Amino acid sequence: MINSTAQIKHKLSKTGLMELLEHLRRQFAYDAWANREVLAGLKMTELKMSDRPSPRPLQLLAHILSAERLWLERIRNQPQSLPVWPDFTVEQCETQIADLAQRWQEYLCQLSAAALADKVAYKNSKGEPWASTVEGVLTPVTLHSAYHRGQIASQLRAGGETPAYTDYIHAVRQDLIE
Repeated sequence: MINSTAQIKHKLSKTGLMELLEHLRRQFAYDAWANREVLAGLKMTELKMSDRPSPRPLQLLAHILSAERLWLERIRNQPQSLPVWPDFTVEQCETQIADLAQRWQEYLCQLSAAALADKVAYKNSKGEPWASTVEGVLTPVTLHSAYHRGQIASQLRAGGETPAYTDYIHAVRQDLIE
């Protein structure tokens, strides 16, 4: 059970919060690595295919990147700078991946354990008002990205291509993330 008393007490302890921060930093390092791997795979697919590849995998990657930027903007109380489903080229995705990796790393490095409880007020894509804690936002950001990377992999497999290998355990075993 996730909400056992011992887990809640540990989570609320300073040590537990510091461990949580380190865990989140590692998850975002993995996320950036996985996004780079997916992009590299899409570039290879584009080079190998004589016909134009399906645009859907690139659309999904662009959505991942836009959503990651949107959540960082929401946390920082900044206006939304991109549509949720942007029409990015491979080159624009590459630029976004590098920029977002740096921005998230900077944000997470300055984030204090106490700030995890800060409230983030925002409107969802339907215009509905919501509020979540910073902690409550960060894990869904990386899970959302992983979900769509899985869709990209499925799309590529359906087209006869081999998707990027982005399993977290692979990245850990190969020391591909810090």
